[in-house]
Amino acid sequence: MNKTVLAAIIVTIAMLGFTYAAVEMAGGLDKLIKDGDWVNMLAILGAVILVIATTFVVTKYVRQMQNDTASGKLAEETWDGIGEYKNEPPFGWFVLYLIMIIWAIWYFLAGYPVNSYSQIGEYNQKVAEHDVKFNEQYKDMDDETLKEMGGSIFIVQCAPCHGLQADGINGQAADLTARISEKSVKYVVLNGSNSNLMGTSMPMPDRNGLLNSNTSALITDAEIDAVSKYVAGGLTGTEGADVFAGTCAACHGADGKGMEMVAPNIAQMSPEMVGMVLNHGKKGAIGAMPAFTNLTEVQHKAINAYVASLSQK
Repeated sequence: MNKTVLAAIIVTIAMLGFTYAAVEMAGGLDKLIKDGDWVNMLAILGAVILVIATTFVVTKYVRQMQNDTASGKLAEETWDGIGEYKNEPPFGWFVLYLIMIIWAIWYFLAGYPVNSYSQIGEYNQKVAEHDVKFNEQYKDMDDETLKEMGGSIFIVQCAPCHGLQADGINGQAADLTARISEKSVKYVVLNGSNSNLMGTSMPMPDRNGLLNSNTSALITDAEIDAVSKYVAGGLTGTEGADVFAGTCAACHGADGKGMEMVAPNIAQMSPEMVGMVLNHGKKGAIGAMPAFTNLTEVQHKAINAYVASLSQK
C-alpha cells in the first residue's frame, strides 16, 4: 500500500477517534438522540464529513503531485519564463460548490432556520422582558429620583466623552454645563442644521438663507458674531439682540423658546431637546455625536432630565 494512502488512513482514524472521544465527554451520541439535540448531531456529522473529505482531497492531490506530469496548452503570458497551463477547473470543484450551496439553503430554511433558538436570541428576549418590568417599576419617579438615576446613567453612557463633570473634556465633546457655546451657535448659523431636533428632519438654512428683516439683506459676518454671542450668553444684553429679533425670532420666538414643529428651544436646555439629540445624534462644531438607541423609556427620561438640569444649576 502506498505510504501516502496509509498515512491518510491513520490520520482519518485518529481524527475520527478524537471526534468520538469529544462526543463521549459530552454525554454520548445516545444522549444527543434522546434529547433531540439535532443541532449538535449535525455538527458531529459535519465534523466526520470534513475529516474524511479533507484527507481524501489531500491524499488525492499529494499522489497527483508525486505521479502526474504537466500537460495541456500553455497560456501565452509568462512570468520570468514561468508559464501557466490552461487547464479547466476540476469537475469535482463544481460538484462541491453545488453541494455547499444546496446545503446552505437547506440549513438556513429547514435544518436550522435563522429564527430558531439561539443563546443570543434568548439573551435579547430576557433583556426585553426585564426592560418592560424596569419601565413599569420606575415609571412614576419624582423629579429628584429621576435626575439621580439619570446621573448614574450619565456616568456609564455619556461620561466617556463628556467627562465626569460634563464639561466636555477640554473641548473634545460639548460642555453640557452650559446651554450652548458661542462656537456652536456660529457653526449652526453658518452651516445650517438638520439634526432632527424637532423630531423630524426640519432643516435650518445656512447663512445664505438667513435674511435680517431690519436691514432687508443677508446676515453679515459681524451680525453672525453678535447674535452667536447673544444666544450663547442666554439671550441677555443688547449686543446681537437686534439681529436675533430681526433674523432668529421669526422661527425661535422672541424669547428663544422655539415654536412647535417650527424651531427648537435655544434659550435653555430642555429634556425634550436632550431626548432628540439622543434619538437622532447631532452634528456640530466639534464633530458628530452618535444616536443612543440602547436606553429604555425610563432611562431615556432620566438622562434627559439630568442633562437638562446641568445647565440650569
